[in-house]
Amino acid sequence: MIKRNLLVVGFEISLLFSFVVGYYRDKTCAELQVNNSSVICVCNATYCDTVTREEPHPRRFMVYTSSKAGLRFKKFTSILEVFDLCKVTECSTTLELEPRKRYQTIHGFGGAITDSAAINWSNLKDEELKQNLIESYCGDSGIQYNMLRVPIGGTDFSPRFYTYQDYPERDKDLSNFTLAPEDLNYKLPMIKACMKASNDSIDILGSLWYPPAWMKSTKKSNGISFLEEEYYDALALYHLKFIKEYYKQGVPIWGITTTNEPLSGITKHANDNVLGWSVYGLANWIVNYLAPKIKRYDPSIKILGVDDQRFTVPLWFNAALKHVPELGRAIDGIGLHYYENELVPPEIVDRCFKNYPNLFVLSSEASIHSQTNNKVDLGSWDRAEKYIKNIIEDLNHNYTAWIDWNVCLDKMGGPVLSKTYLDSPVIVDPDAGVFYKQPLFYAMGHFSKFIPKGSKRIQSVEKYNCGDPIKHVAFSTPMNTIVVVVFNDKNKEKVVRLKLGYSQAKVLLEKNSIATVEFHNDVIDESCDCEK
Repeated sequence: MIKRNLLVVGFEISLLFSFVVGYYRDKTCAELQVNNSSVICVCNATYCDTVTREEPHPRRFMVYTSSKAGLRFKKFTSILEVFDLCKVTECSTTLELEPRKRYQTIHGFGGAITDSAAINWSNLKDEELKQNLIESYCGDSGIQYNMLRVPIGGTDFSPRFYTYQDYPERDKDLSNFTLAPEDLNYKLPMIKACMKASNDSIDILGSLWYPPAWMKSTKKSNGISFLEEEYYDALALYHLKFIKEYYKQGVPIWGITTTNEPLSGITKHANDNVLGWSVYGLANWIVNYLAPKIKRYDPSIKILGVDDQRFTVPLWFNAALKHVPELGRAIDGIGLHYYENELVPPEIVDRCFKNYPNLFVLSSEASIHSQTNNKVDLGSWDRAEKYIKNIIEDLNHNYTAWIDWNVCLDKMGGPVLSKTYLDSPVIVDPDAGVFYKQPLFYAMGHFSKFIPKGSKRIQSVEKYNCGDPIKHVAFSTPMNTIVVVVFNDKNKEKVVRLKLGYSQAKVLLEKNSIATVEFHNDVIDESCDCEK
């Protein structure tokens, strides 16, 4: 018995030593308090905070916590216990995990490399500082993005209006199709830097905002407009040429969407560089022009419809299918944006896919836009909470990926053509030689860092709770671990038990915090007998 106890003690000491070594590999946040909000973390050329995922040892669990009070991926480890039903009270929150009940497979998490984002990154003149930003997003010591969205040509977050063939006009063969300086000098270098920093493959999603003006009904880049039907095939060719040109540059395209926010081209946002569609026109173009051309070239390239707000699903998916039933076979899934999600429940997505189990859904764009002067609100925990709640909700309704908008912006929230400035997880300040990681960055990281490609969502049911329900989502990963993300949006601590079989991880959630918990997918195979 003494020998066994010594072995156990020695094992625990070795676990503690390995945890401490792993913990001190990480650089902690260089905190800066701003306007009584939560903290931001300052990165310069010589120092930037990091986070290393620690391999959870058998019979132990790892916890990573970020909070309004200023914790940023704070690590904690403890021993898995035997779940004792006798000690569970009605007010003791327990999440029962069932790995055998599986749902969608995760594609990944990421952000967008727009012209503005890539120009901001390029403006950081120190190469070490630029690399720190790349590592923060895509490296093993960062939050490990594995998806990047790239515009096909210009957007509102561009320095100018441009397409890949502004001239000659009426050239349906696109004989002068040429990538722009913004691609060659900014977007492609940043994408390649991310690909080099990542030990995982990075999937690139391309999205068109608007085609050459000569293809449009108004012959203008912005304003309410539609694609002239005589250019349906030319616009499909435009997408194919983009795919081929990026491949020549060493950047293969994983998928494309079928026009960013087509509703904006016929409504209030028509002053931006947009393209409007009718329901029948878009469905017809996808089925008879875009899909055949792309799939003949490479059947593995994903085609995602909608690429608009959640409330437009009845328009761009349900109504489109009534007009053109073949649409359900022509696309691989749909992309939905984060904005105005409160207008419709997420169940609308479940209903739309009920008869199309072969399709998947992902969130293709998100950002915080405010009607106040706080376009960039440094240190805002409230904005991080909005992301956290939405990501958990989306994942629990079978979204397979979640892609943010600009990966970095300047202190104004730009540059932007339309003067509609936005916030971003990373804000760059080239004059000071720094960039700032906002709470939004860590909100994204609690998912992207710990839920790798190929993970499967599993059943997680809350029990024994007499208070407010706790927001959570759980996954089984390819590393044979269980990952649970839990969010405490209350201004008080809360204890949560994560039950797997007869095992439990007992976690103290800080007030106003998000925690990611990971442990091996094995269980203690001995129950507690209440009568003993």
